[in-house]
Amino acid sequence: MSQCCRKIKDTVQKLASDHKDIHSSVSRVGKAIDRVSMWAPGLGIGIPGVGMRCSLRCSVGLREKQQQILQMAIVEHLYQQGMLSVAEELCQESTLNVDLDFKQPFLELNRILEALHKHDLGPALEWAISHRQRLLELNSSLEFKLHRLYFIHLLAGGPDKQLEALSYARHFQPFARLHQREIQVMMGSLVYLRLGLEKSPYCHLLDASHWAEICETFTRDACSLLGLSVESPLSVSFASGCVALPVLMNIKAVIEQRQCTGVWSHKDELPIEIELGMKCWYHSVFACPILRQQTSDSNPPIKLICGHVISRDALNKLINGGKLKCPYCPMEQNPADGKRIIF
Repeated sequence: MSQCCRKIKDTVQKLASDHKDIHSSVSRVGKAIDRVSMWAPGLGIGIPGVGMRCSLRCSVGLREKQQQILQMAIVEHLYQQGMLSVAEELCQESTLNVDLDFKQPFLELNRILEALHKHDLGPALEWAISHRQRLLELNSSLEFKLHRLYFIHLLAGGPDKQLEALSYARHFQPFARLHQREIQVMMGSLVYLRLGLEKSPYCHLLDASHWAEICETFTRDACSLLGLSVESPLSVSFASGCVALPVLMNIKAVIEQRQCTGVWSHKDELPIEIELGMKCWYHSVFACPILRQQTSDSNPPIKLICGHVISRDALNKLINGGKLKCPYCPMEQNPADGKRIIF
C-alpha cells in the first residue's frame, strides 16, 4: 500500500512539473501573439498578423532612416577629410541626395588647405580678407598669422627679397595694436637678412612648424565661422565609443552576474557617468544640488545673494511665505533678488 502511495505521489509530482512547463510555454506563445496582434475596437478580438505587418513596416522604415543618417555621417566625414571622390562615389551608390549647399563649404575648405600644404598662401589670404569682419567678431588672429607667414616666406628668399618684404610690411598696420611685439620681432629680423637668418637670433622664424600651425588655425577658425565642427561627428562618435564601450561591457557583465537587469531599463540613458576627457567637453553643464537635475533653458541656474547656486525649480519649491532661506546657509532673502547665470 505504501509503495502504491509513493508511486502515485511521484506520478502526481511529475504531472505537475510537466504541466508547469507546458503552461509556461503556452503563456509565452500567448504573449507573443499579443505583441504581434492588433486589437480590433468594438469586436473584442485580436487580429493576428495585421499588427505584425504594421510593426515590420515601421521597423523597416526606421532601419532605412537610421541607415540614411549613418550614410550622411560617413559622407560628411569623407568631405571633411578631403576624400571628395570617395564621398561622391558613396552618394551615387547609396542614392543619397546631397545638395550643393551642403558640399560647398567642404569643397572650399579643402581647396584652401591643399594650397596651404603646397605653401601657397594666396587662397587663404583671399578668404580671410573677404571674411575679415566676421573673423574679428570671433577674436581670430588668422589674417595676421597669414600675413606674418607670407612676410617670413619673403625673408627666406634672402637679401634679394628685402625690398619686397619691406613693402609688404604695410599689411601689418591694422594689427599693430594687438600684435606689436610680434611685428617688432619681424622687422628686427631684417637687420640679419644679409648675414643669413639661419644663424641669427631670429632663426625660429624659419621653423617649418609655422605651416602646420597655420593649417590648424585656418581649419579651426573657418569651421567656427561656417558653423562646422573641427572634427567630423563620425570621428568624434567613434572615438567616444572606443572609450565608453569597455566600461559598458564591464557594467553589463556585473549586472548579469548579480541578476539585476532591471536596474538599467532605459535605452537612452547610461547607468553611470563615463569620463570621455576634456576633448569631448563642448559646453558647461550644471546640475542642481537640491533637485539633482540638469538645468535647462526652462529651468536655468539661479545665483542667490549669498553666492550659492540652485535651479529655478528648486528656488520655487523653497519659497515659504514670500521668503527664501538658502539651503546651504541660514541667510534669508527675497526670491526676486536671485540672478540667472550663464556658464
